[in-house]
Amino acid sequence: MTPTQAFERARDILIKHREDLDRARAEFRWPELGEFNWAWDWFEVLAQRNDKPAIHIVRDSGEVRSATYRELADRSTRLARWLTDHGVARGDRILVMLTNVMPLWETVLAAMKIGAVIIPATPQLTPDDVDDRIARGNVRHMVTDPDGARKLRNPERLGVKLAVGGAPSFTLYEDALNAPASLARVPTRATDPLLLYFTSGTTAKPKLVLHTHGSYPVGHLTTMYWLGLRESDVHENISSPGWAKHAWSSFFAPWNAGATILMHDASRFSAKRTLEILHEHGVSTMCAPPTVWRMLVLESLGKKPSELRELASAGEPLNPEIIETVRAAWGITVRDGYGQTETTAQVGNSPGLYVKLGSMGRPLPGYEVVLLDSEGREVDEGEVALKLSPRPTGLMVGYLDDEQRDRAAMAGGYYRTGDEARIDDDGYIHFVGRGDDVFKSSDYRISPFELESVLLEHHLVAEAAVVPSPDPLRLSVPKAFVVLVPGVPETAETARSIFEFCNDRLAAYNRVRRLEFASLPKTISGKIRRVELRKLEASRREKNERAVSEFWLDEVIPRGEGAHSVSGMIAASPASLGKMRIPKV
Repeated sequence: MTPTQAFERARDILIKHREDLDRARAEFRWPELGEFNWAWDWFEVLAQRNDKPAIHIVRDSGEVRSATYRELADRSTRLARWLTDHGVARGDRILVMLTNVMPLWETVLAAMKIGAVIIPATPQLTPDDVDDRIARGNVRHMVTDPDGARKLRNPERLGVKLAVGGAPSFTLYEDALNAPASLARVPTRATDPLLLYFTSGTTAKPKLVLHTHGSYPVGHLTTMYWLGLRESDVHENISSPGWAKHAWSSFFAPWNAGATILMHDASRFSAKRTLEILHEHGVSTMCAPPTVWRMLVLESLGKKPSELRELASAGEPLNPEIIETVRAAWGITVRDGYGQTETTAQVGNSPGLYVKLGSMGRPLPGYEVVLLDSEGREVDEGEVALKLSPRPTGLMVGYLDDEQRDRAAMAGGYYRTGDEARIDDDGYIHFVGRGDDVFKSSDYRISPFELESVLLEHHLVAEAAVVPSPDPLRLSVPKAFVVLVPGVPETAETARSIFEFCNDRLAAYNRVRRLEFASLPKTISGKIRRVELRKLEASRREKNERAVSEFWLDEVIPRGEGAHSVSGMIAASPASLGKMRIPKV
């Protein structure tokens, strides 16, 4: 059996049982691959089979640039030939820092074809970030644009330097596409390195996560399955280049299915424009992070786009009220999924699976997921872990720069994710929080996500992050940093409304007891940096300081006072809120 046949056989099992997770899990096996190169053994095969669009890129101006599978295969081969002729060798590391422009996809395919290792980088990096990636990533070459070129402090330390549109000391990218469309194939094995990711660093300095020609190209068969992709689909994924989720759903998963990728190359995200694109371009499947879904809901969803069939969310858990709002508007359930930069989609609400609100679904084909306690025993609530026997193809090689962390993550026959969850009697897994986000209050375990989910149900709350606030009596108490919907005053009355709302829905031990209206620090991939909020709060309590916009439950609602006066007043005045309410469709 050829590598292409082995890959396609595994793929076809998932397509056959697209809406039957139990059958898919029972029949699917990761393909056993020796020599394998996804760009040659799969993408080129698709290019020879058809001349359908591989990608549409919509610009802010309304211009649409498209390329077929055959066109991308040809252009990536020309680029690969140019890179080879100019000294880029198998195993060399290339920093790729581009926006959602066609050269991004051409470069990744070209690098793959010659066995180079790609280090994806977001254009939002600072010059210091670029220096760090070049040094720790042992980068030898770079492909970027004029903005990225300006962030390179010492161009002479790199070999090949290409800039889309040109830049001083860089070769014009477009000239490289004039190379001959002939290239001797460089042999690569499925275990050879392909991608080196710098993680977003929500709690520490970014780690280096190494993936292979097997772990991401083949591993994302599970992502294809979770998204419910078909060959006829136009798939939109809202994600920034440089992050793993972009490779998940803007590269490997849709092209594993033979679908068409739809990308919006925009300087800033616009919920209004995103909704228009769904209608204008016949998008059938879409994936977006929770922050985007909240912004779309605030914009008002309107009529369901005619071709839309599947909706998904990943990055952080999506709150149930958002799922219900989208379902009421469009009749489609947003299906949550779970994975990491270190893996492909591990757990998900796959098509045809009954969706339990608040659950991230069940283990996907090819992954054996368990929960472990601190002693490494399998339990019903604990750390999410993957069994390593057999080792799932979609798991990283390891952390390249931290042997101690790597050994700890892979200890005892499991890969440990660092995330906490619980599993119910039906095998559904419910996210609790990052291991370093969960905290104790009066000896109770507090899940920030659980409290944040309740906060986000309040019609005045746009975003929220909960962290422990040191307390002499309870060790710590839950404190919420809250972003309000536009136009809402940051007053004691607003705080009281939110406190009362939470008190009605949370057990006494689990209540939010401190609240501050503030912007939320985020990584450049959009994840909330709770670690910064924890440090800020610990420092304030040590100094006995309070923020101007900070309110405490016992002061806003003294013990014994009625709990519904203000919230009742606000609810009774909907006309005064206008667009501040999340639309109910």
